[in-house]
Amino acid sequence: MNVPIARQFFHREIQQPDEQINLERAALYLAQEEYPQLDVEAYLNALDTMASEVEERLPAESYPLRIIQTINRYLYDDLGFAGNTADYYDPRNSYINDVIDRRTGIPITLSLVYLAIARRLDFPMVGVGMPGHFLIRPAVAEMEVFVDAFHGGEVMFPQDCQERLSQLYGPVEMSPRFLAAVTPRQFLGRMLTNLKVIYLNRSDLLKGLAAIERILLLFPGTPPELRDRGVLYYRLNRLAESRQDLEAYLAAVPTAEDAGVLQQLLAVIRKSLEE
Repeated sequence: MNVPIARQFFHREIQQPDEQINLERAALYLAQEEYPQLDVEAYLNALDTMASEVEERLPAESYPLRIIQTINRYLYDDLGFAGNTADYYDPRNSYINDVIDRRTGIPITLSLVYLAIARRLDFPMVGVGMPGHFLIRPAVAEMEVFVDAFHGGEVMFPQDCQERLSQLYGPVEMSPRFLAAVTPRQFLGRMLTNLKVIYLNRSDLLKGLAAIERILLLFPGTPPELRDRGVLYYRLNRLAESRQDLEAYLAAVPTAEDAGVLQQLLAVIRKSLEE
């Protein structure tokens, strides 16, 4: 199989230990598969420039909240970054080059821009995969402050997070795991899952497949992704590959709720391969 060069770069980047993965570089390799002419270094340089401009604006006393306020003024007031509420499911919202160019995106990609700038300021922040919404926070254990990059860098506290969760899901009690930091691999996996859902909802099977394949590079052998790839292979008439994935899924999760349906599909695939 001819593997896109961007995917090879992505795979090389994520082979490193989590703490060494350059999140924005890996995200640009994801985008480069969609935009083969994308100049990764040019966008990394753009982030360098943005961070330098924020640094020039920092007050002499650079406390965490002052750094956040300075980043907010620069990104949202000066540059006009904003959450894309008009077309949330536009796939361009998930590609970091488009987010930088268009100055709009979804919570996770706007968070990525924010994180990239903060890291260059030696102000480490981490992503927080709260259900239904993505936040970021300073990587300071005793500091329970969260930033909503989708809503203009709004500063939130744990009670605000509870209220946001209740707005989304009703009377759900906040769990500490909802506010736990995500690893770079989890961050990239969430970006790819967004793309997977968007493309499959648009019946773009090849791009949906590409998203799943990269999720499996991050998390090899994940049963739900093997199942979904197996079903896509079937729809794309790649029957031998479909059988392999579906058999692997059923071997890993033999009591899955969809096991019966998939066994029937496997019977059809095996019969077709024997003919």
